[in-house]
Amino acid sequence: MHNSSRAFLLGPLLKGVSRSFYLTLRVLPAGMRDPVGLAYLLARAADTIADTALIPPQRRLALLLSLREQINGTAGGAAAASDIAAQVAGHQEQSDERLLLESVGPALAELTQLGAADRQAVRQIVSTLTEGMEFDLRTFPDERSGRVTALGDCDALDRYTYMVAGCVGEFWTCMTIAHVPVAIEDSGTMLRRGVRFGQALQMTNVLRDCGKDLRIGRCYIPQTTLERHGLLVPDLLGSDASARARPLMFELVRKTLEHFDEALAYTLAIPVRFVRLRLACLWPVLIGMETLLRLVHNDDWLDPAKASRLPRSAVYRILAGSLPAVLSNRLLRRWCARLRRDIDAAVVR
Repeated sequence: MHNSSRAFLLGPLLKGVSRSFYLTLRVLPAGMRDPVGLAYLLARAADTIADTALIPPQRRLALLLSLREQINGTAGGAAAASDIAAQVAGHQEQSDERLLLESVGPALAELTQLGAADRQAVRQIVSTLTEGMEFDLRTFPDERSGRVTALGDCDALDRYTYMVAGCVGEFWTCMTIAHVPVAIEDSGTMLRRGVRFGQALQMTNVLRDCGKDLRIGRCYIPQTTLERHGLLVPDLLGSDASARARPLMFELVRKTLEHFDEALAYTLAIPVRFVRLRLACLWPVLIGMETLLRLVHNDDWLDPAKASRLPRSAVYRILAGSLPAVLSNRLLRRWCARLRRDIDAAVVR
């Protein structure tokens, strides 16, 4: 990348739109930072387009597909990027989001400066992520319609969590193999675990944000799961929803913990000498499991005003505690086992 453009995109801009990922990027091995950071920015720009409720869903979809074509090098570049910024940026309340959209053109230009293998990997991951966003726009009603649609079954949920997060674990693993090859011995196993890693994080997001998503017409809890617990989608919006749906949430937490088992195995398989890479994997595992712990103790988990988000102080505590622990698989196993026990204790109560 050109130094000045790269410094801005992967510095102030990335920090503005994602403080937590910015921290992760800072500790990545040098060769991974550019492609991973650029993939994040392009995916985040696409996500901003897909989530701009003031623009009708069909128009958002058209803009999203246009951006995908530009990323894949099959459409015009700067002019189309400027058109996207003009149509979407003005609807953003956050200045960082506006700046991100206005920076799509420079980000696309920097994409062409990556090596061929990294450029193709970034295109592939962002294309898959935008397929997940396309799925949202085609599956769920307009946020202002007052209607709510649920996914059909658990297979649909698994496909969705792959498209929006599991594929990131694959991409991350491929970037590691490309730039820090000695950090991964069994690539096949790590690729499979990488998918589960991403799905663990997305399932955590699905559960944490369920109340908010319901109010914009999106129920990621499958219809078959609701039926098994004697619930309908409208029941999740009632005053007693959090209590009635608690057994359902516990079931999905147990499934999410199985994904986190694979995420921890992924992290521990990275040799200890690769401290930066281990930290970059460890932080989302610990933050995700701590979020689940807050969730299972949250009696109002479906109230969007009381979402189970970690305060910044808790995140800083995790970061500080991880520095001495990252060098010891035994300490990391004990840390995660303690979190797992605390979650399990709440789930079976």
